[in-house]
Amino acid sequence: MHTKTHSIESTDSTLLAYGREVGKLLSSSSAESWRDELWTMFTGYIISLKEQGHAPELCDTYFSFKELVEFFANVGRI
Repeated sequence: MHTKTHSIESTDSTLLAYGREVGKLLSSSSAESWRDELWTMFTGYIISLKEQGHAPELCDTYFSFKELVEFFANVGRI
């Protein structure tokens, strides 16, 4: 049996690094503003598809934006 162990220190330092990056991102604007801006960007993308044509990756793009919006909604609740 092969098991990998991860030290708690490594996990904690990674989480702290993520937290610092999120903190830097949110220092420029609130989580609610980021969420609203993401929907604005996605709406612009949808409107531009009229000129660009068919986008087979649209479903993936939508879910990526949706996950980002949910992330900022969760951060806003913290």
